[in-house]
Amino acid sequence: MVATALGRRSALGMAFDACNYALLLLLSLSIIYPFWNLFLTSFSPVEEVTSLGMHLWIDSWTVSSWGFVLQENDVLQAYLNTIHRVVFGTLTTLLVTFSGAYALAKRDLPGRGTITTLFIFTLWFGGGLIPTYLLIRSLGMINTRWVLVIPVALNVYYIVIARNFMMTIDQSLEDSAIIDGAGYWTILFRVVLPVSKPVLATIALWAAVSHWNAWFDALIYLNDADKRVLQMLVRDMIQLVTFDELLDYVEDLPVKEHIPPQSVRAVTILITIGPIVMVYPFIQKYFVKGVMLGSLKG
Repeated sequence: MVATALGRRSALGMAFDACNYALLLLLSLSIIYPFWNLFLTSFSPVEEVTSLGMHLWIDSWTVSSWGFVLQENDVLQAYLNTIHRVVFGTLTTLLVTFSGAYALAKRDLPGRGTITTLFIFTLWFGGGLIPTYLLIRSLGMINTRWVLVIPVALNVYYIVIARNFMMTIDQSLEDSAIIDGAGYWTILFRVVLPVSKPVLATIALWAAVSHWNAWFDALIYLNDADKRVLQMLVRDMIQLVTFDELLDYVEDLPVKEHIPPQSVRAVTILITIGPIVMVYPFIQKYFVKGVMLGSLKG
């Protein structure tokens, strides 16, 4: 009887595992296929794009859409603008975040509880779009590249995560640095940050992805076309319906008959998500460790 029961349990366990694997496989395919379809569309000629049904492969391949997009100066300029925003925006966010978090991590900071409460208050209540726009205009940052960096440099959620993480660091490390004559800035950059790599990488990736995907603030605050970021260009291209409208972005009119607009949109979207997809696997290992360690103390 024991052997029979074990056999039944084993059979039920195998069936349960098979169902789990099947569900996970279907879930994975539902996530992967849209990217694969986008990839195929970017290399598809007109006859492939206009055919109906799901495509796991295409019979003919063309790189015309890639050449069409990459030769366009607007795309390259938008790419450079986005890289500028991501680099300087991420560095500014890290500087502001860890400076504020290091101060709030000090238990002897005067008014520490009040300051923390004011910070937390902003997580639920904000001034709104119009007051924010009027403030930024009064600061003279309209139609400047820094309007995409300075207003979003401080993120309270990032500060809370970094602060909680720093409160787990052994105080003896700072005490030793103080005995050696180090100041607060030296301690922050020479002692605290080197042991804060997990939360540092986590917040850096959060900030970089946020800046890379952002477009609404650029739409509101920027007027010059040469300052628009890549996500704005993607938004405009996706909204365009006909290829005649897409030709406003390029000068090579003879390619009109050979390149479908769907392929142009697909190429632009792939170019947009490519850098983040390539960077994420190298920093993903810090995610769980950084967030968990940053949520232990309050």
